Amino acid sequence: MLSTYKYPKYEYVRPPEQSGAEKKRYPVVVVGAGPVGLAAAIELAQSGVPVVVLDDDDTVSVGSRGVCYAKRALEVLDRMGVGQACVDKGVSWNVGRTFFREQEVYNFNLLPQPDHKRPGMINLQQYYLEEFEITRAKELPNLDLRFKNKVVSVTPQGDGATLQVETPDGIYSLEADWLVVADGARSTVRRMMNLEMDGKIFMDRFLIADVVMKADFPHERWFWFDPPFHPGQSVLLHRQADNVYRIDFQLGWDADPEEEKKPEKVIPRIKAMLGDEREFELEWVSVYTFQCRRMAAFTHGHVLFAGDVAHQVSPFGARGANSGIQDTDNLCWKLKLVIDGKAPVSLLDTYSEERTFAADENLMNSTRSTDFITPKSKTSLTFRNAVLSLAREHKFARALVNSGRLSVPAYLTESRLNTPDSAVFAGDMVPGAPMDDAPMQVAAQEVWLLDQVGNRFMALASVESPADVSADQLAAFIALGAAAVPVEVVLIAAKPGPAPLGVRVLVDRAGRFAERFDAHSGTTYLIRPDQHVAARWRDFDAGLVQAALARAICNVE
Repeated sequence: MLSTYKYPKYEYVRPPEQSGAEKKRYPVVVVGAGPVGLAAAIELAQSGVPVVVLDDDDTVSVGSRGVCYAKRALEVLDRMGVGQACVDKGVSWNVGRTFFREQEVYNFNLLPQPDHKRPGMINLQQYYLEEFEITRAKELPNLDLRFKNKVVSVTPQGDGATLQVETPDGIYSLEADWLVVADGARSTVRRMMNLEMDGKIFMDRFLIADVVMKADFPHERWFWFDPPFHPGQSVLLHRQADNVYRIDFQLGWDADPEEEKKPEKVIPRIKAMLGDEREFELEWVSVYTFQCRRMAAFTHGHVLFAGDVAHQVSPFGARGANSGIQDTDNLCWKLKLVIDGKAPVSLLDTYSEERTFAADENLMNSTRSTDFITPKSKTSLTFRNAVLSLAREHKFARALVNSGRLSVPAYLTESRLNTPDSAVFAGDMVPGAPMDDAPMQVAAQEVWLLDQVGNRFMALASVESPADVSADQLAAFIALGAAAVPVEVVLIAAKPGPAPLGVRVLVDRAGRFAERFDAHSGTTYLIRPDQHVAARWRDFDAGLVQAALARAICNVE
């Protein structure tokens, strides 16, 4: 086990189905208590949907797995109630540096603009994220988290699924209206349903060495091509919590995995990198290969797939868990509306459409990164090294350097849930875009925009002052909020003033909302529950908001 972390042991509780309780059918069952399955369960439970989570283990993930969590994932985790714990424990960073042999040739800043709540990235061992999620899950009364419950059979039906689940007390049957599958890259459920993944296997091997050491290295990502301490290969260094540094050494396809994991092979590599005088302890060692592939569709009737079970990418770019968390963010609000009978089942088709688009974007970037990092021909290697040599002095070459295009949220600009613009706007907040953050003020309290938005439809209406709202507008705001699928209208005011009765006011204290959303008095944005822009207009019009809402929930002919 690890010297810096004590694995929790979660109690197995005999399921009610095996204790003589009356058999019941559950609205949602989630398979897998990893980062993605737990995220789905927490989001659904917070929205009022009862959830059962099944996991065949009784602890968190063992060893060195996910490391990097991007700004967008942190913003989703904030709405689940675990973002702050992750940031407090993790190592925040924005700057990455790329070296060719002995020289730095390129660096980047993930967050060049000020006034965002979250950093561009944090480094945190996956077991901490899972532990924080489990703590949050246990706080929710309608979330039943069942450890040592292994799914051994899945039978999809037209209106749900039946599962056979093995426990220390034997096998029992469970019925669900909806099954969310998040049991990882080696999914047993996907295999039981005879569903395939298409893609590419990369013929290379990498060594993970997690080492514990005290070092004053800055909180940055460092990547080396062909360094003198590991010639002809690449190396990646990340600092994690507890003074644990993760080092990835490229080994090549011919390397013997079992040999390379031996301390007598690993320690000399690390000493060559850090110097003989640097004291360290090995925490974890493993050798991995990877694939870039995805399922053709993420929805199969009432069985829904999310995370690594649906798509797999290389670790370069931190697109695995980050993308999986965004899967659940896209899925859960849609599933809630369908369960409540407020949207047609076809809304869930857009989960697959939008997230396969995002997966393809991740696969493309991941494949390009891997091809640059591990060129497979002499010509590719020559090109790669020429780019790196030029990058130190020439800006055009820096754009070609690819040590892993880091995780960013997908812009769902082609989604059929968007309402196209009818006016001209500047900036990035197009329909389908994930929202930018901005500092706000409520009364005398400083808050963040993204903490005030999400988990429901909202219309952000810009005004010079709250006093500018007319009686007719106020009546329209109230009517939108009382609809079957409510839209909360929030005023974004350039200057403070008394809030109209029943309407929240956020003051754009630094002018960042006006800048980032190209907003002036009258500008209105319709925001989805997952904080993506659904529509925008230059003036508030309740009828247009209602029409855009209907489109955003597939409630149009």
